[in-house]
Amino acid sequence: MTSAPEPILSVEDLWVRITTHHGVVEAVRGISFEVGREKVGIVGESGSGKTMTGRSILRLTPKSAAVTAKRMGFKGTDLLSLNEARMRDVRGNGISMIMQDPKYSLNPVIRVGEQIAEAFRVHHKVAKAEARERTLEMLAAVRIRDPNRVYRLYPHEVSGGMGQRIMIAMMLIPEPDLIIADEPTSALDVTVRMQVLDVLNDLVSQRGHGLIFISHDLNLVAGFCDRVLIMYAGRIVESCAAADLHNARHGYTRGLLNSLPRLDRRRDHLPVLDRDPAWRDGPVLS
Repeated sequence: MTSAPEPILSVEDLWVRITTHHGVVEAVRGISFEVGREKVGIVGESGSGKTMTGRSILRLTPKSAAVTAKRMGFKGTDLLSLNEARMRDVRGNGISMIMQDPKYSLNPVIRVGEQIAEAFRVHHKVAKAEARERTLEMLAAVRIRDPNRVYRLYPHEVSGGMGQRIMIAMMLIPEPDLIIADEPTSALDVTVRMQVLDVLNDLVSQRGHGLIFISHDLNLVAGFCDRVLIMYAGRIVESCAAADLHNARHGYTRGLLNSLPRLDRRRDHLPVLDRDPAWRDGPVLS
C-alpha cells in the first residue's frame, strides 16, 4: 500500500497572543491543520484569526504578538526554531504570501518588472539579463498579454486586475512550495476575479504548489478550493471538503451559509447570525 504524501505544512496547537493596552488578546487559539499540494481555504468573519494565522506561518506578526506552537513544520523543518536569517530564506523561496491590494505591496517608484526580477535575484544568484528573461516568462504565465511593455510600467500605470497578476508573478517567481493568498481577489470585479483565480488554479495545478486561500466568500471558496477550514473566535470550528461546504454541520458555518443571498430562494430579510457561546470552545467538526 502506498503511504500518503508528506504534507508541505503541518501546524500543531498554534497560539497567537497579542498584548494591548487592555490586556492580552488571543487572536489564534490552539489550532492544528496540515496543507499538502492542494488548495485549502480558510474562511470566517473579520477578526476570526484567518490573516493572523497566515502571517504567523511566515513570522510576520506585530512585535506585540507572541506566537507559540507545539510544532509548525514546513518540509520537515520547524519554522519556530529558525533564526531570522534562515527565516528570510524561507520567505519567498519556500513560502510566499499574496496580499489583498497590490497598491500597498508594490514600490511606487520602481518599475514592476524590476521588482519582480529583484524577487528572483534575492533567492537565485543570477545575472540581470537572466532575471529579466525569467520575469518576462512569469508575466506571460500569469496571462499578461504584452510582458515587455508591462515590465517597464510603474505600479500606478496598471489596473487592479493587472496589479494583482503582477503580485502573483512576484510571489511565484522564486518557485515557492507554499503560497498564502490573503483575500487576493476582494478588490476586483467579478470578471477580473475569475481570471485571477484561473491563473492561480493553473499555476498551483501545473507546478504542484500548496495554496492557503484566505477569504470571506464562502461560495468562492466552495468552488475554488479542495478543502475548507472554518474559523471562529481564533479557532477552527469545522473542516470539510470544499464540495461539501454547503452541507456543513456546525452551527456557525450554517449561520454563515444561511445569511448569504440566493437567486433560487427569494427572502425579504437575510437572517442575522445568532451566536452560541458554546462555539467558542466546542469540539472541531470534520
